Amino acid sequence: MFKILSWNILQGGGKRCLSIIKMVKEVNPDVLVFNEFHNNQNGLVLRTKLLAAGYLYQVATGAPSSENSVLIASKFPCDGKLFPDAPDFPHGIAMAGFPAFNLYGLYLPHKKKHTLFDLILDEIEKGTPSIFVGDYNSGKNYIDQKGNSFWYSDKLEKMEGAGYIDAFRHLHGDVREYSWYSHQGNGFRYDHTYIHESIAPLVKSCEYLHEYRENKLSDHSPMILELG
Repeated sequence: MFKILSWNILQGGGKRCLSIIKMVKEVNPDVLVFNEFHNNQNGLVLRTKLLAAGYLYQVATGAPSSENSVLIASKFPCDGKLFPDAPDFPHGIAMAGFPAFNLYGLYLPHKKKHTLFDLILDEIEKGTPSIFVGDYNSGKNYIDQKGNSFWYSDKLEKMEGAGYIDAFRHLHGDVREYSWYSHQGNGFRYDHTYIHESIAPLVKSCEYLHEYRENKLSDHSPMILELG
């Protein structure tokens, strides 16, 4: 099995960093993507502890210390790619290249105008089978939330038209399951894993680990993709 963890760790992790590392050791992914990673002292703690746990290959942007960004950490060698020339929110995307596929970690802004989906579609056009994981801050209206307040649902449809599959829906159909809840108790499936259709036969599971959100380790549920 090849296991990929994607998780919005909430404002860099703060005092929860050591508990976050404990969770990583419990789940034991081969590769992890942290969203809302911060390049500050807590970020240094996370990266150092991950190195000690065997995640020797790390990809992170040079975001200012207070800015939400993406960290990819892998137990296996990979080639890193950043996107500093992205016209807006350049720290919201990073890529780790593996022999079989490229893995993109995403943290897309919530209800703000941005062109990161266009960047993603440009990367898709290059033809390398890829996996896009992270906090999209979007989804499909009326299924990934009860209402219709999502922005950029049309971009998800363009990804699907380009041969990319929502791995969770691939296995679970139209089940209602949410990765984040508002203070009013409204659920939203913000966190997604999109895979190239050629990877779909390898997908063994794609699940949310809600207990870590319910135990307040973050406000988002981690997402796990297992390939075999």
